[in-house]
Amino acid sequence: MTGYFNTIADLERATYGLGDNGRISKAYTEVITEGIHTTHDGAQTGAADVPALYNLVYGQKVWSMINREINALSMLPKKPWKSSGWRILKERAIGGGGDTFAFDVSGTGYESSLGLGGVDENESLSTILNVRPEYDVLSVSPKTIAHSFEVSEIAQLMAGLDDGIGDLMRNYREEVGISHAESMNKMVLTDLHSTDGLADSTYRGLSTGNPLQGLTSLYQIISNFDELNGLFTNSLNLYGSTRASTGAEHLESLVDENGGTDRALTVNILNTMLRDLMARGAEPKVILTGYDTIQVLGELLQAQERFMGRSEIVPSHAGIKGVEGRQVGFRVATYHDIPIIPTKDMPKSGRTGLSDMLVLDTDHLFLCTLKPTEYFEGGVGADVFGHGKLGHRGLYRTIGETMCTYFRGQGKIIDLE
Repeated sequence: MTGYFNTIADLERATYGLGDNGRISKAYTEVITEGIHTTHDGAQTGAADVPALYNLVYGQKVWSMINREINALSMLPKKPWKSSGWRILKERAIGGGGDTFAFDVSGTGYESSLGLGGVDENESLSTILNVRPEYDVLSVSPKTIAHSFEVSEIAQLMAGLDDGIGDLMRNYREEVGISHAESMNKMVLTDLHSTDGLADSTYRGLSTGNPLQGLTSLYQIISNFDELNGLFTNSLNLYGSTRASTGAEHLESLVDENGGTDRALTVNILNTMLRDLMARGAEPKVILTGYDTIQVLGELLQAQERFMGRSEIVPSHAGIKGVEGRQVGFRVATYHDIPIIPTKDMPKSGRTGLSDMLVLDTDHLFLCTLKPTEYFEGGVGADVFGHGKLGHRGLYRTIGETMCTYFRGQGKIIDLE
C-alpha cells in the first residue's frame, strides 16, 4: 500500500537506510560498520583505508522480548482499605457450620426436633431452647511492596547523545513500573510446595525470612487444613486465625488434589468442583489457569462440540481478556459461562504436569489497597542533597493486601497432567 509502512523492516529501512550487507548502517559509502561503542574506545577504519564515518544505529526503541502479562493481579477487584479486620459467621444459630443444615432427630439440644423450634401447645417459655450464631474475627495488616532504581548523572546525559536510548530515567521508569506489577502478580500466585512437590519449611520465605512482607498468596487463601498441615511452619495461620481439623470449617476452601500424584484432567473433575462450590453457596466468577491447561481442556471439549454456524468469543473478567474461542481449531474460552483467564505464572504445585486451576468467586476475593501504586523521583535537579549522590533515583511503592471474606466459596484443582 503506497504511503504506508507495512512491516517494521520497512520503517527501519526508510528511517536509516540499509548497507550492502542488509544491516541498518545509515551509511553512504561502502564501509564496514560496527557497533557505535567502538568509536568511543578507539579509531574505526573501513575498507581501502577510508575512515568509517557511519556506524550501526540501534535507535531509541527497545523491543521487549518478554511476556509482561499480569492477569492474576489485574483480575482481582481493587477495593480501598476501610478496616483492618472483619467479622464472619462461622456457625448457624441452628444447624451447625457445614455445607448442609445439620439435624438429627434422635439428638439433643440444637440438633433435636425440639431444637428446630417445634414445641407443645402452651409450652413454658423456660423450656424453649435458646439459640445463637457463632462468629469469628479476622484481622489483616497492610503489606508494603517497593522497588527502586538509580541512574548516574553521566549515564542520563550520555543516553541522550550518540545512539543512546534517549531519556534513560523515562525508560527505567516504564520498565521498573511493569516489573513492580509483575512482582505482585507473582506474589499472589506463589505456590506452597517446593519444586519437587515435597514440603519445604523455608520454601519461598513463606515460613521463615520475613514471611509476612509479601502479598498473601491465593494458594494460601484457597487451601484447607489437610493440604497445609505440616507443610511448613505457621502454614495454618491465616488473617489472625488458625486452620484446624475441627471447629474451623469457615476457613476451609475446596481443594481437589490427588496426594501429590498427577492425574489426567477430566470434565468430571471440573464439573464436580463447580457443583460442590455452588452447593456451598458460592457463585464462581472466573477460572484462573495456565495456557497448557486451557489447551487440554479445549481438546477434551472439542469432541463434544457441535458446530452450528460461526461464532467467536473472547471472555473477559474485570477487564482482563482470555483466549479467543473459535468454532474451528477449537480453543475453550468459557466453561458453563464462566470466563477462563490464562496467566503465564500459574504454578503446577511444584510438579511437572499441567498448570493448576483456581475457581474464584471474586465477589469475596479482592486486593485491598491502603495506598495505590505511586512513583517517587529525586536526585540532580530535584533533591540532590536528599539523594546524596550525583544521579537520579526512582521508587515505586504499593501498600495493600489480598483479602477474602468467604473462603468456602473458593476452589482449587491441583495434581493435573
